[in-house]
Amino acid sequence: MPAIHRLPDHLVNQIAAGEVVERPAAALKELLENSLDAGATVIQVDLREGGTRQIRVSDNGSGIPADQLALALDRHATSKISSLDDLEHVATLGFRGEGLASIAAVSQLTLTSRPTGSDMAWQIAALDGSLTAPTPAAHAEGSTVEVIDLYFNTPARRKFLKTPATEYAHCEATFERIALAHPQVEMTLRHNGKVTWRLPVQSQHARIGQLLGTDFARDALPVSAEAGGLIVSGFAGSPTLGKASREAQYCFVNGRFVRDKLVGHAVRQAYRDVLHHDRHPCYALFLSLPTGAVDVNVHPTKTEVRFREAQAIHQFVFHALNRALAESKAGAAPAAASSPPAPTAAAVAIASPLVAESVPAAATLPHRYPTHQPRLDLAVGDSGMGFYRTLFGDKPAADTPAPLPSSSLSSPLAVPRPPHDSSLPPLGFALAQLHGIYILAQNAEGLMVVDMHAAHERVVYEQLKTAWQAQCLTQQALLLPVAFAADAVDMALVETHQALLGRLGLELTPLGVGQLAVRALPALLPAADPVALARAVLADLRQTGRSDTVEAQQHALLASMACHGAVRANRSLTLPEMNALLRDMETTARSGQCNHGRPTWRQLTLKELDALFMRGQ
Repeated sequence: MPAIHRLPDHLVNQIAAGEVVERPAAALKELLENSLDAGATVIQVDLREGGTRQIRVSDNGSGIPADQLALALDRHATSKISSLDDLEHVATLGFRGEGLASIAAVSQLTLTSRPTGSDMAWQIAALDGSLTAPTPAAHAEGSTVEVIDLYFNTPARRKFLKTPATEYAHCEATFERIALAHPQVEMTLRHNGKVTWRLPVQSQHARIGQLLGTDFARDALPVSAEAGGLIVSGFAGSPTLGKASREAQYCFVNGRFVRDKLVGHAVRQAYRDVLHHDRHPCYALFLSLPTGAVDVNVHPTKTEVRFREAQAIHQFVFHALNRALAESKAGAAPAAASSPPAPTAAAVAIASPLVAESVPAAATLPHRYPTHQPRLDLAVGDSGMGFYRTLFGDKPAADTPAPLPSSSLSSPLAVPRPPHDSSLPPLGFALAQLHGIYILAQNAEGLMVVDMHAAHERVVYEQLKTAWQAQCLTQQALLLPVAFAADAVDMALVETHQALLGRLGLELTPLGVGQLAVRALPALLPAADPVALARAVLADLRQTGRSDTVEAQQHALLASMACHGAVRANRSLTLPEMNALLRDMETTARSGQCNHGRPTWRQLTLKELDALFMRGQ
């Protein structure tokens, strides 16, 4: 067996480069973070062939003195920490002191820097483990790092690189992530001499709009919450902007882009009943917390973190997002957080016998499916019908469906276009019902098209959730306990979380070594598989310290009930009934989507309608 020996420093750096610099994008990330840590307000990035031939990052940061240039390229040399206490309270993006050394070990690297206030810049170069002596150079205050021919001396690693186009896509994604978190920094990206991004100093919202698109910026819901030193801000994408992949999900912790399962789970939970089942939410969230409350020293790439109070972070993010989504009411801009509205008379009347009577206790809800939808006989005040006098001159009958008036069809000159009225409700007033499926309504912007079943389904669902939350969640004891095998972790979880399990309506008890018994289920879920439900709850407890399985199943049941209780297609509604539904949508949380994530309404503006008919062209 060969003797144990110490590896050469250059080989150690090359080994470290395998983790820290897995591709050009990783090298770019290290250089950009160094620039930001140096206090740069202007950063320029130049790439060639996707970063495989050249990565050049220039900044106007604080710079590096000439006598420290060689040390900057040495492994485990850093100005950012000096003790274990510093490591546990890292406030900078970089801190390991191995980024530049790792990059220099697998490339031809040149570092040029001029410290603030200095009258001269100095340059040092690294080639295959050897450093040149610092030499004078021409450079403005700040630093430039140029990386040429990445992996030129490690051909095995170079073979694993993808095409220049693919590597550039990863570099651009890295640039965008860092730019999102630092809108106070002017940033430019060039590839093969062509400017790809030119980002001025701008607001957070403007930076997000420029990088993630105007559709996201226009429809995204602002997220803002603060509690006990925790701050979350940013924007949650409208559920209608859901993507087929997770590419548009950005989470930052103290300015650092991270991929965190805990935060991801909280986001999915907040979106669970507003997003279509095969779509993923879009968001840009910025979480700030004391440096001692998060461990960033988890992985060399620094894209993973560990929270010291994981459950508190999970709940904080979930509630912040849940409030933001709940404030999104159909046709209305986001408003201040409020509790779910009480059912209105109009919604109760439309909802069918399920909701028309007082809502029964949670345990009896599953047995109250509606069997028919009775004819509705509602009336609205004269103030509401004044809109129709403006349009048609006559008050339509309250007990008949709403056909388009014949006068409006006889001639384009018979009824002039009504004046643009900004005092109209967000969803406007109903004009007609189309094929027994859609409500057509006029608002200040133009034409609203509302899917009446999807809209009413959301209204009924939110009412059922409110009623359920007001009830005490009771248990239903099983005639015979159901046993299942459990490992030591599950046994410990049951012992630790007995109170939580009871609040969820579950009773689990040990039944000998390696066995647990399910003795009671939530009364709202009498047909649930006891073992499957118990295992799912325990799996949640392992991952996040809490369980949402029971609540998720209860909400799924309520959603099914709401679907059965909502108005069906081909049912004729009167104008007052249609208007009552529109008004309820404007006051119901999450009413922009049904329980399955489908949109409940679409807006066609006058400009869009004019373009369809080439008016003014």
